[in-house]
Amino acid sequence: MHANPPSVTTGDKLALRMLQFGGPAIVLAATPYKAFDLDRYFVPKELVLLVCAAVAAFAIATHLARLSLTTVDLALVTFLVAGLGSAVVSTNPWAAERAMAISAAGAALFWTASAVRRAGGARPLIVALAWAVVVGALTALAQAYGVQTEYFSLNRAPGGTFGNRNFVAHLCAIGAPALVYVTTTARRRAGVVAGVLGAVAIGAVLIMSRTRAAWLAVILAAGAVVLAAMMSGGRWRGAHTVRRLVALGAGAAVGAAAAMFLPNRLEWKSGTPYLDSAVGLVNYKEGSGHGRLIQYSNSLHMTEAHALLGVGPGNWPVVYPKYAARGDPSLSQEEGTTANPWPSSDWIAYMSERGVIGFAALLVVLAGLLRRAIADIRSSRPSPELADSDRVLMSIALVGTLVATVVVGSFDAVLIIAAPAFIVWALAGALAPPSDRTVVARPWIRIVAIALTVVCGCFAIARSGAQLAAIATFSTSSHITTLARAARLDPGSYRIHLKLAEAYVARGECARAKPEARLARALFPNAAEPRRVLGSCGAR
Repeated sequence: MHANPPSVTTGDKLALRMLQFGGPAIVLAATPYKAFDLDRYFVPKELVLLVCAAVAAFAIATHLARLSLTTVDLALVTFLVAGLGSAVVSTNPWAAERAMAISAAGAALFWTASAVRRAGGARPLIVALAWAVVVGALTALAQAYGVQTEYFSLNRAPGGTFGNRNFVAHLCAIGAPALVYVTTTARRRAGVVAGVLGAVAIGAVLIMSRTRAAWLAVILAAGAVVLAAMMSGGRWRGAHTVRRLVALGAGAAVGAAAAMFLPNRLEWKSGTPYLDSAVGLVNYKEGSGHGRLIQYSNSLHMTEAHALLGVGPGNWPVVYPKYAARGDPSLSQEEGTTANPWPSSDWIAYMSERGVIGFAALLVVLAGLLRRAIADIRSSRPSPELADSDRVLMSIALVGTLVATVVVGSFDAVLIIAAPAFIVWALAGALAPPSDRTVVARPWIRIVAIALTVVCGCFAIARSGAQLAAIATFSTSSHITTLARAARLDPGSYRIHLKLAEAYVARGECARAKPEARLARALFPNAAEPRRVLGSCGAR
């Protein structure tokens, strides 16, 4: 039934358009600057995340009539406040600001997507997000089948516009439930056909990526979805639901078979790469699985030493070398730095960086969303804007999304990086059943919300834009004046400060080299290279 349709404001419409634009934009955002193999993907995606979150939040805040006050909302606020407190005492405040910006933007996306759902705009938003995931999968397939561009990375191919096949596979696992939802509830046959083709692309990428965390996530999410469907007492079945589910499964199977048997441009070292990955699905005795156990153990020691607030958002790579033994697989060849700027688990990252308060608050958020979805699945209360089967399927999709996120987040970075954070938080807001626990947003609340959005949003966007400008500047020339300009644009870049210090040393200008080396050392106190540069200048 469509009685009592929700009131839609101009702010709701603008927020919806920004989130619809942001999904594919964040998937495609990348730069060709190969000197920054990770940040040439992450920084532009972070900029898209911050701009879309700030504009959408401002649009909602200017027309805010009621404020949601559920356990999930209060826990999410607690998570942000705990992160802010941790950032204040962190060693590297620039890394802390960057990580906090992603967390705050994710929270803003959740709240704005929730507002869009209350205004009746959930379906077009979910469609856009599901197709953003498919677009990401298509970029990976394009690379796998021979498309060459400066925006793809040869390392960890086929990563497409993510630069790493694991990241695109994680996103496919997380976005699969949303694609299933929009296909099974499609109003037109064209939507069903498009959804099945999307399943072909996702199935192919999941196999071709050889990403075991994504494989495990799909298996466990599928199991959770089946259990949730059983809880509904069959109310998920629409007129065409079962037939469309079979078509989606067939499409995914076709994509998987094509990935395994059609020739591609990927150069695996093994003659049976997919079988090797399947056999080692839960292998923790050797390889990356064993390395993760070492990393988790050391990170937990780090958490013990900083239990309340953690070491600071984004500061895991700053502090981890202090707790790692020589030869630790998480360390890079350069002494005193990690191979990756995050641990191989969201939950280890949040626990060690945000402490028990922030980590517990995030667990409450996820558990609260899961509880809300299950309650809605079991409920027979009619929805004013959705058919009963559509409403139940939406909540089932939320269960699948949450389970997939938790699983891939157990083995790699997900919510702490921009693209998956955008998709997860926006989907969570759009799929989560609205709560009746709201209060009137008084004028002062609206003013505070607008002020926070403008001040924090502008600062974070300016900072991210400066990082992108620094990367572009650094990549244009190795001339020392260019490096100095890049360092001014991004004072939080360890790499740029160190490179500039080394350039000064090469010219015999130790007086200029020492300040840059000290700035690099302040950002990463355990790194050996700044100490080496200072030592070559007779300083400490």
